[in-house]
Amino acid sequence: MKITFIGGGNMAAALIGGLIGKGHAAAGIRVVELQAEARARLSAQFGVACVDSVAAAAPLGEVLVLAVKPQQMRAAAQALRPRLGRELVITIAAGIRLVDLSRWLGGYATLVRCMPNTPALVGAGITGLYASAGVDAGQRVLAESILGAVGATLWVPQESLLDPVTAISGSGPAYVLYFIEALQQAAQEMGFSATDAKKLAVETFVGTARLAALSAEGVAVLRERVTSKGGTTERALASMDADRVKDLIVRALHAANQRAHELGEQLGADE
Repeated sequence: MKITFIGGGNMAAALIGGLIGKGHAAAGIRVVELQAEARARLSAQFGVACVDSVAAAAPLGEVLVLAVKPQQMRAAAQALRPRLGRELVITIAAGIRLVDLSRWLGGYATLVRCMPNTPALVGAGITGLYASAGVDAGQRVLAESILGAVGATLWVPQESLLDPVTAISGSGPAYVLYFIEALQQAAQEMGFSATDAKKLAVETFVGTARLAALSAEGVAVLRERVTSKGGTTERALASMDADRVKDLIVRALHAANQRAHELGEQLGADE
């Protein structure tokens, strides 16, 4: 199977590395990337062929992964439009809706839209996927295998749910890092060095996330088990509840979801 990436940025590099790590031959991957420095880096790191135009990538292969920035997608689609045949087209560009991408591709309908997140860079991502009606069962498996090379996957039944995927998991690493920053700051204020404070904060998150992932019990049950009556955890959570921290977080996520919807409208608007 041959896969052609349009765009060679960080997420494309993560997917290429993940695919090769899972046994996909480097010879079966080609990258179209305008920047010479990025082409050189990808070739040196992964041994994949890199070219500077869609024309130079022909034949395109069975799968195209559109990994350009959202603002560049219209131009990339216009370059691809006359060259498409029966390829599966996967887009990982945030905010670009399939109705707009299909229009820019001249009505092409074999499309899968994905929303990965940055932990994919270390093989620990989570990607939401949605397939258009023109994608068959085999192509769905193919799309999942490509995005699954860098972490977990989740198919959503309707494309509109990719907006909340963007709000929850796409932007989610920033929220987690924000909380880690707070833990680290508090640890430093209590007397720890920056290095030790970071270790305490990060390892607490890593371990707790792993516990939640491996446990059959709900996260609320796991939280309650840490919260002894009259103890330190109860005091901290009571302070957070008094400040309505959970309510504020949920409200912030709704704001992110709304912004994801707005960006989709803006990016897909005809100029």
